[in-house]
Parts: sequence; C-alpha cells; structure tokens
Amino acid sequence: MNKPSNLAIWAGLITVYIVWGSTYLAIRFAIETIPPFLMAGARFTIAGLILYTWRRLAGDPRPCRREWISAGIVGLLLLLVGNGGVTWAEQTVNSGIVALLIGTVPLWVVLVDALRPGGRWPGWQGMAGVLLGVGGIFILVNPWGAGSSVRLDLVSTIVVLLAAASWAIGSVYSHSARLPASPLMGTGLEMLVGGGALLLLGTFTGEWSQLSWAAISTKSILGLAYLIVFGSLIGYASYTWLLRVAPTSLVSTYAYVNPLIAILMGNLLAQEPVTPQVILAATAIIGAVVLINLAHAPQAKLEPAFAVVETNCD
Repeated sequence: MNKPSNLAIWAGLITVYIVWGSTYLAIRFAIETIPPFLMAGARFTIAGLILYTWRRLAGDPRPCRREWISAGIVGLLLLLVGNGGVTWAEQTVNSGIVALLIGTVPLWVVLVDALRPGGRWPGWQGMAGVLLGVGGIFILVNPWGAGSSVRLDLVSTIVVLLAAASWAIGSVYSHSARLPASPLMGTGLEMLVGGGALLLLGTFTGEWSQLSWAAISTKSILGLAYLIVFGSLIGYASYTWLLRVAPTSLVSTYAYVNPLIAILMGNLLAQEPVTPQVILAATAIIGAVVLINLAHAPQAKLEPAFAVVETNCD
C-alpha cells in the first residue's frame, strides 16, 4: 500500500475532529422527539447493516462465532453502555458538557490498563494527567455547589462518567480481542450487536409507548440521518483508516479536539452557555489528555496502531 500524503492524513484528521465533535449536538437534536435508546439503537443498527453488507460484497469472509462474540462484547461496552449512556444523559446535560466529560476516556484507559492483570502503571506524566483530569471533573461538577455557574444533573453526570469508563474498558479489551481482519467489518459487527441491544433496552424501558411518529420533528430526523451517515459511517471509516496509516499519538489528538468542537457548536447552534467554570474545567481535562498522550507517544510511534489477533474460525 502506498504511503498516503500528509495532506490526506490531515484531511482525515480534520474529518474526525469536526464530525465526531459535532455528533454530540446531533444527538441532542435527534432525541428532542425520538426516545434516546431507540434513536441510538436505530442509528447503529442501520449503520451496522450498511457496513456489514458493504464489506461482504467487497469480499470480506463471513465472520465466525468467535469474532461475533468478541465484537459483541466490544459493541456492548462501547455502544450500549458508552454511547447509550451519553445519549440518555443529553436529555438533561448540555451536549458540550457531555463531550467534555467523555473527553476523560484517556484517563480511564490509563487506569484500566494499570489495574488489569499484567497491566502497567503510568509514569509521572501519566499520573499527573490523571490527577489533573480528576481535578477538571471536580471543577466542572463542583460537588460543593457554592458559586457554581453550571447546573449539572448528578445522576446524568455519573452516567456519562460510567459511559466513559465503559468506553475505556471496551477500547482496552479490543486490542487483544479476536476481531475480523477488516476493521470496518469488525465495526459493523460491533454496531449490529450494540444497536440491537439498545433497541432491546428501549423496548424494556417502555420507549415505544413514548414514541409518536407524528411528533417526530424534521430536526430530529436530520440529526439521526447525520449520526448514521457522518457519525457512524464517514467518521468511523476515517478513524479506522487513520489507525492504519498514521501514528497513534497523532490520531489520538481527536480526544482533546472533539470537546472543543462540541462546546463551540453547542454554543453557536444551541445557545449552550460557555462560562468561566466550563473554560477552566476544559483547560484542565484537555491538558490532562495531552499529558497522557505525551506519556504514551514514544511507544505509540513504534507499535502498530491497529492490532488484530489471529483466530481459528473452525
């Protein structure tokens, strides 16, 4: 494979920056008139069917049982718990704040990687990043409540932090999981399992009785369409391509650019307030992610960005 140009790599990065940063606002618009779990389930099920069909027509082999199980575990952790928690929480928390809390995923990845069997503890930069990130969360949540300029629903905030932790666990697990050789096929399987689980969750929580087809707004339909086409297809395709052609340390910069894009778009298009408290918390959390990425940068430049574990499908 010919090495892509720097221009192509940066075009892919900018696509991930803008598309994934804007999905938080698209989620907010989509769930205005569509129940959250059904919306997220429809988003990933449709996108998963498209990816699976495309990759099978392109010649990818039929996934075996082990690959389905591994991809299913990743899909449940990332999409059911991770994205499902984000989507549910955006009913009460501004999209920019949710993006900022999800920006703590690298902090959780460091902790999960350190606590797992055979894991390794981070160096001083990594630990400093974790402490700075925790400080940023405390600034944003402000459990004392005195003089806070941001009102956060405590339950929703906890759900978003658990979603970030689940995303981190799924990300760490995926590095050693028995997944298809094609990243897009693996993503399709994850979406099918995660999307199906979200539809089931929506069913069990009674969301079908809350759904009024006549009341679904054009804004919600456009939001859902944007999430399917740009968030789940173009965004993931760009991301998985970048993982194969660019250093992980460069690709991982999306983790601290996305919250900035989300906060800016939430302010411009949905009048979500950007207060000094939000700016201070964002500075701390994004600074923490930068420190963690710097701590992992040397090995990230040497190790393959996307590892596939070979599996016997007999």
